[in-house]
Amino acid sequence: MKGKVISYFKESVRVKNEFFTRNIEEIIQAVEVLRRCLVEEKRCVFVFGNGGSAADSQHFAAELVGRFRKHRRPLPVYALTTNTSTLTAVGNDYSFEEIFRRQLEAFLKPGDVVIAISTSGLSPNVISGVELARKMGACVISLTGKDGGKLKEISDICLVVSSPHTSIIQEVHIMCLHVFSYLIEESLSS
Repeated sequence: MKGKVISYFKESVRVKNEFFTRNIEEIIQAVEVLRRCLVEEKRCVFVFGNGGSAADSQHFAAELVGRFRKHRRPLPVYALTTNTSTLTAVGNDYSFEEIFRRQLEAFLKPGDVVIAISTSGLSPNVISGVELARKMGACVISLTGKDGGKLKEISDICLVVSSPHTSIIQEVHIMCLHVFSYLIEESLSS
């Protein structure tokens, strides 16, 4: 058992080190896009994904509407995974593939930013939302895994965690979202 624990931790740390070393410029670019949107232009950020990525979306929104480390003004970040009535109505009346797209159609404005999270980069409902966001003039930042899937092709900034393990991809995603939160918050106090 001890060997398996050590092995898992070592693999997780290896993937994180590799991801942050390879993607540091894209991470900084994503933070700058988010900072400009939220702080300078006072626009909105919409974030979404399925399963664990839905939870990560909600976690990220909570960090910026609430606080990450410092007391500061709340920022307009919306997780499109929280309104169960909307999700189930759209899923039932249209299709599950439309649950994010339909919400973006209702709320997104040109100049807003979308963060799409999919460990495979292949989730049809996430792809559908991203395609609409691009048509509507939003900047799209994607967090994906494996080889990036289709999201890599259709996003403005795509951060790919090169691992076949969903759990480790999700660990890196939440760490990346924490880095976004930290740097955006720091920009408000400098």
